[in-house]
Amino acid sequence: MWVAITRDVSPALGTCELSFVERSAIDVTQAIKQHHAYREALMALGCRVISLPAEAQLPDSVFVEDAAIVLDEVAVLTRPGASSRRDEVASIGAALKSWRPLLAIEAPGTIDGGDVLRLGRTLYVGESARSNDAGITQLRELLVGHGYAVEGVPTHGCLHLKSAVTQLDDQTVLLQPAWVDRSRFADFRVIEVDPAEPHAANVVRIGDALLMPASFPRTQQRLLDAGFAVTSVDVSELQKAEGAVTCCSLVFRVAD
Repeated sequence: MWVAITRDVSPALGTCELSFVERSAIDVTQAIKQHHAYREALMALGCRVISLPAEAQLPDSVFVEDAAIVLDEVAVLTRPGASSRRDEVASIGAALKSWRPLLAIEAPGTIDGGDVLRLGRTLYVGESARSNDAGITQLRELLVGHGYAVEGVPTHGCLHLKSAVTQLDDQTVLLQPAWVDRSRFADFRVIEVDPAEPHAANVVRIGDALLMPASFPRTQQRLLDAGFAVTSVDVSELQKAEGAVTCCSLVFRVAD
């Protein structure tokens, strides 16, 4: 069974952290409606959705992916690179503790979950403004006993590694070549985003299905032409907060 942990949209979303997106007014009421539709899409794709209550004082807290890295054996609580987001982690740990043993990144390390892409038994971690060398080293040390390799990957022009590349199936990734070196994923089949849709590389994989933003129809058509089953959902207000579809959930398998 698939589980997806989500958190309701904070009423303070409009004061979120931004790095590579210009600030524009966010319609929080519309963002809440879009987030509800996003959860319904996850349920339609077979997820048991767990909805945590909104954190009114934490504007970015809807983006639960950044607070933890959930693997088959353990979950690693992160230490987000933006200090304003560190209070998000405790409640995510409380939600995960019944599903996985918990490990944690400690100071001075920082990692955002959006920088961590698992491909098989390798975790690729974005060397970004949010995830530092100390955090990547700690993650490697925490997971070596569980059989995972951890590799740093430079990014440029984007917030997180998963802004630039996500997994489509066991052999294929969707990639934005302007933001990450394609050669780092030479062992995989690469589908590039449509050049007119630079932010389109972030998709959620749930089994054989994909969930992606509705605002990238050209890239969606590339995925359909490649034989993938794709569901799209409007997350345009959440995108104004530099979010995307992976950011809004922690998706993992549990025993039925």
